[in-house]
Amino acid sequence: MKKIYTSFFAILFSLAAFGQQIDNGSMEEWDNLGSINEEPSNWNSFMTASGGLSLFASKQVEQSTDIRSGASGMYSARVFSKSTIGIIANGNLTLGRINMGSSTPSSTSNYNYTVTGNSDFSQQLNASPDSIVFWVKYNNSSSSDLARIKAIIHDDFDYVDPMTTESETHVVADAALNFESTDGSWVRKSIAFDYVGPATTPEYILVTFTTNMIPGGGSDGDEIFIDDIELIYSTSGISDVQKSYWIAYNESGLVFSNDFEPDDIFCVFSTAGKQVHLGTCEELSRVSLLPGMYLITNNKDSYKVVVH
Repeated sequence: MKKIYTSFFAILFSLAAFGQQIDNGSMEEWDNLGSINEEPSNWNSFMTASGGLSLFASKQVEQSTDIRSGASGMYSARVFSKSTIGIIANGNLTLGRINMGSSTPSSTSNYNYTVTGNSDFSQQLNASPDSIVFWVKYNNSSSSDLARIKAIIHDDFDYVDPMTTESETHVVADAALNFESTDGSWVRKSIAFDYVGPATTPEYILVTFTTNMIPGGGSDGDEIFIDDIELIYSTSGISDVQKSYWIAYNESGLVFSNDFEPDDIFCVFSTAGKQVHLGTCEELSRVSLLPGMYLITNNKDSYKVVVH
């Protein structure tokens, strides 16, 4: 058993090397903590915005100790909306930079963008993740209001969101979700990337969270708590074994190819290194798993399974 467990961690470290992640997706590191310019490291909000109205920016993100049960870290990011002279400024947190160009929320002069020449306002990503997952708690004043996440993988270009005609040809993949209140609870969200193209070379990722899908929508004080943002890779980081041997997951549970020996013993591990199941192919077939990533080993080869 010790040998299998050691094998698991060797694979996990290998996976981390190949499965590139977003810096500070855990929201544990912060810049200018306690000041008006407080922001999670590698992430940006209005206090670091560009544009003619940036002088009127206000603090709309702060460190929070409100975290889900079982979280490995201590903090989350609280992103909140504000009302100024009757105009709602949505809470906005991005890997890029916010441009504040107009007092009209829906104006095309207001956008988020990647600054490829500045690592403070860009996130490099030379990989192709299968999906993006995160934990969120969304509190709003109206049950009809929806918060939003959008993630764009693009090539070497200062991509603008909402997308402009110039940016359109630089898209590799996108993932977006409008989501309702979580009723005071932490909820895990998973969104698959759609590799729509026309670009094919991933070089950067632009992720944006907003308190409302409509610019200027929602109410004063709407808030989203964000934590543990992770990119999921279906195939990266695992050594390439014979293609006839495979393990998959569908609505019926775990599925094993017919090429394994009937008496092969498999261990199913969570990413925390905890063994969650042990048994033969027959015993583990159709076993249900909670959403997440799992490493399955028979002490000879290892396989990764992602459950959405």
